[in-house]
Amino acid sequence: MHSNTHHLDELESEAIYILREVAAQFEKTALLFSGGKDSIVASYLARKAFWPAKIPFALMHIDTGHNFEETLVYRDEWVKKIDARLIVKYVQDSIDKGRVKEETGYNASRNLLQTVTLLDAIEELKLDACIGGARRDEEKARAKERFFSHRDEFGQWNPKNQRPELWDLFNGKKNIGEHFRVFPLSNWTELDVWQYIKEENIPIPSIYYTHQRECVNRDGQLLAKSPYLKLKDTEKYEKYTVRFRTIGDMTCTGAVLSEASNIDEVIEEVAASRVTERGTRADDKRSEAAMEDRKKAGYF
Repeated sequence: MHSNTHHLDELESEAIYILREVAAQFEKTALLFSGGKDSIVASYLARKAFWPAKIPFALMHIDTGHNFEETLVYRDEWVKKIDARLIVKYVQDSIDKGRVKEETGYNASRNLLQTVTLLDAIEELKLDACIGGARRDEEKARAKERFFSHRDEFGQWNPKNQRPELWDLFNGKKNIGEHFRVFPLSNWTELDVWQYIKEENIPIPSIYYTHQRECVNRDGQLLAKSPYLKLKDTEKYEKYTVRFRTIGDMTCTGAVLSEASNIDEVIEEVAASRVTERGTRADDKRSEAAMEDRKKAGYF
């Protein structure tokens, strides 16, 4: 029993139940792994769900090529630690093959492009389910998501075409070419994730804690210095004391000013925050329905 609440135990057993359902209902599955806290917790739960056997599916990283160095170092160590298989698919390969076109300009990001890389990987590996760490509290479009999220043969999501999930019965029936995205952490909040990381003592990338970093303040967003970011004439990098609440493509993942240097301080900060962590993502701010539009196109 977790010391802080019965609540975390319920979330854990629900997630484990869903992961076992996936293994039972689908033949070829991958767990999408970004090196962010949610996918770390999802992979940790998968380790727990099938222990002492190995996790019965590979972890798959869709690599934009614009990662934080700390994330990649962590990814390789973590995969070794939980004894999992890792598949890496590169957005750069999709660009080289002419499947997608690199964005240009000051707000260029590869975040949208990874949808194509992901859908190509699903087709190539003939995956019938992909597990992700998305949570309903992250963003408006995520709130419409079921645990088993049906996608058509083009990988697209139609919020009106989702299955009812009554009494924890999950329907994984699909036609040829269709697949499912499965979200075992749907009912978790950002705070739940952090409390679980603390309870289970799960190691996480260092950039989730406070550190000094050169950033540019672009429209109120602190974007980390990187070779992938194009500065405007009026912009310059300055040193800030920051941490990251979410980890993604360096070109669109904003840092937050923070002194939180350990997990207890992070929990305290998250509990007091009134902005969801996706509020630090420039790619979500492109339009009111940016996330929903991307999800419909096959993004996670």
